[in-house]
Amino acid sequence: MRASLVAAVAIAAALGSAGALHAQTEAPKLRFPVACEIGKTCEIQHYVDRDPGPAALDYRCGHRTYNKHDGVDIRILDMAAQRAGVDVVAAAAGRVVAVRDGVQDISVHAPGAPSVVGHECGNRVGIGLGNGWIIDYCHLAQGSLKVKVGDTVAAGQPLAHVGLSGDTEFPHLHFSVRHNNALVDPFSASAVEGCAATPGAALWIPATAAQATYKRGVVLNSGFGAEVASNAAVEEHGVAAPTGAAPAIVAYARMIGLESGDGIEITLTGPDGKTLATNTLPPLPRDQDQYIVNVGRKRPPQGWAHGVYGGVVTVRRAGAVAITQRWQMTL
Repeated sequence: MRASLVAAVAIAAALGSAGALHAQTEAPKLRFPVACEIGKTCEIQHYVDRDPGPAALDYRCGHRTYNKHDGVDIRILDMAAQRAGVDVVAAAAGRVVAVRDGVQDISVHAPGAPSVVGHECGNRVGIGLGNGWIIDYCHLAQGSLKVKVGDTVAAGQPLAHVGLSGDTEFPHLHFSVRHNNALVDPFSASAVEGCAATPGAALWIPATAAQATYKRGVVLNSGFGAEVASNAAVEEHGVAAPTGAAPAIVAYARMIGLESGDGIEITLTGPDGKTLATNTLPPLPRDQDQYIVNVGRKRPPQGWAHGVYGGVVTVRRAGAVAITQRWQMTL
């Protein structure tokens, strides 16, 4: 989610650290700042908004962002992963110039959630790289910070854990890069205005650039339950797998980054490979940051057959398959 700007004192400290650090005479090269694997244990939810007006465009001229979003949101799969602890690591060497801890890990939409005004970034670490470069790491887990102001850190060094603090509704790292207090998009390394980034102009090291390829939507979670799965249940890792006595078997998929006009179909198959149920949805009327779909079948009179059950979800866009994923369970 959107994070607040780094405090002026932190920026001044970062600029002043150039004499103590090896100054970055060129744009820095950055490692991926979360100890996760894109496509398996994390995904990029939002990119920097590069549109100067009220619209929102990411560096590929897509809509995987929102108005005035000033960083890259790296999302882990659910709150179970967050509670287990996922490291946020330094994308580049530098000196810690600002920290904040003590902000509660709670969704801004949770009942009784406290105000986040003034600390939208949540728990955070600001690191100056020298020569005017500064990186802000936001929404860190309360009590997980491993560094303090004045510490010198190496690239890849753990800083804290991914959290749910500040202005957010799901566990993720908000990663923001600035040079001389101007926002820089790490996927294009240019001033944040206009999309269609030049290929090869990103700040990422080659290994990160190869991993963090642009996706126009992806399946974040999939599985089976005994009843319709809600987004909240999936986020809490609270969907129990069905047993042989389950009143129903339901396949579900939670996706992010879907686009207006996308058509979605989800199917449940039985051990004999035959289709037990299919749910075909009408085209989406608008872009969807996240979207969950279910399809299920009630237990037949003779009970559930033993064997492998399958789920498959397919997203069609402009007449072609844009996203597809299969998953299985054994009963």
